[in-house]
Amino acid sequence: MIDKDDFRPITRSRRRATITNAKSETVKPRNGETAAASDPKARESLTKNLQAQLSEDNKRKCDLYDKMSCHKLQESMLSSASSFKNYRGILNWCVVMLVLSNARLFLENLLRYGILVDPIQVVSLFLKNPYSWPAACLVIVSNVFILVALYTERKLAMGLISEKVGLLIYIFNLTVVLCFPMVVVLKLPSITPVGGAFALGVYTILFLKLYSYKDVNRWCRERTKVKARSLSRSLSCPSSQSASSGIQSYVSYPGNLSLRDIYYFVFAPTLCYELNFPRSESIRMGFLLRRLFEMLLLTQLLVGLTQQWMVPIIRSSMKPLQEMDYSRMTERLLRLAVPNHFLWLIFFYSFFHSSMNFVAELLRFGDREFYRDWWNSETITYFWQNWNIPVHKWCLRHFYKPLLRRGAGKLLSQSAVFFASAFFHEYLVSVPLRMFRLWAFMGMMAQLPLAWFVARFLRGNYGNAAVWLSLIIGQPIAVLMYVHDYYVTHYQDDPTVTEAL
Repeated sequence: MIDKDDFRPITRSRRRATITNAKSETVKPRNGETAAASDPKARESLTKNLQAQLSEDNKRKCDLYDKMSCHKLQESMLSSASSFKNYRGILNWCVVMLVLSNARLFLENLLRYGILVDPIQVVSLFLKNPYSWPAACLVIVSNVFILVALYTERKLAMGLISEKVGLLIYIFNLTVVLCFPMVVVLKLPSITPVGGAFALGVYTILFLKLYSYKDVNRWCRERTKVKARSLSRSLSCPSSQSASSGIQSYVSYPGNLSLRDIYYFVFAPTLCYELNFPRSESIRMGFLLRRLFEMLLLTQLLVGLTQQWMVPIIRSSMKPLQEMDYSRMTERLLRLAVPNHFLWLIFFYSFFHSSMNFVAELLRFGDREFYRDWWNSETITYFWQNWNIPVHKWCLRHFYKPLLRRGAGKLLSQSAVFFASAFFHEYLVSVPLRMFRLWAFMGMMAQLPLAWFVARFLRGNYGNAAVWLSLIIGQPIAVLMYVHDYYVTHYQDDPTVTEAL
């Protein structure tokens, strides 16, 4: 029924057959493998295929790892190596903290001194007698010097007087412009310090304007002598292309020698004369009214903060200054630094932005670059070159470059510019106060070594911080020095003032 052969151990033979077949399959070459072993190009392509498969496998593993990872190579946001630059939130925080801290000081001031704002007292700063206006009369007399300059230029243009005679007339006229108001302020007791400072400021501006008027007209005469063809142009006139595309008629020398031309220049918000100023197309009433509103508001704010904030601090500083108590003097200086700097910033905006833009819009004066980004100054020199552009242009055009053309070095020319600036600062402070202490002069001359130090050792944010520190601390020092000396000179022997302090 069942054959014997069916009970033989067939498993072993089958195993052998299986192993043998496997060995034979592994040893047996695949299709094209023999050719690959013999052909180098085929071997290279096979290697590339294997590497591609490995790179794809590694990429899948990296993608899987990236999905699982929560860290990467990066810098902290506040680190200098970080590319993060959006600090708007920190700026808003600084503004909020500034408002809160000043609000606390304001409340503390009100609780300690009460309301000190007195508009009538402001009028007394300009006038001692309401029926006597000596400072205003002094300003009106300045028209005489304007007419003398115009008359001299007309005579020079017609050739009735020589260049030497014209130069002598100008030297005399400009010298009187500076000396006449100084003598009047010093000799006339009815002029208050504020009124005297206002009158001297007007005469200083007039001096710089007439000097520029002299130089530009002289350049026109020199040009006409060199080339008669250029009679219709001067060094300060625009090119013919810009003149043809303008909106107003352009004048040429000597057609500019008129009352209308010189008085437009006198009232224009610039110190550098040109025959043809850039003009705007029309007067924007909305812009004009906004600037007028800012002028009125900021003027009231300046007066109120001065009476309420600065005057009490200055009064409380007199006794430490007299006793030479250095710790209390330092404390008073730091207390004065904040309101003084705040008022200086308000004055800058109200004068260089609101007032000068108001006058420029009223006269359709086109060049509105009255200041640049001085708040980003990293050097003292950059600050003085950009915070008052009209004065900087005048110094560059009529003082610095002429010195360079005469062979003076850059350092000597810069020092001469700072010296002239120091003279006018002292002129505008010491003469109205009727005392000469040279604090303003020395403060301006100290800018030279300070500018060298900041440019040499401080850069970037450190230089900018040094500029801000010099503004915040330097001005209160000068204010305290002048107020102390003014008190000692005028009120030291007055018992009522001494008791009030």
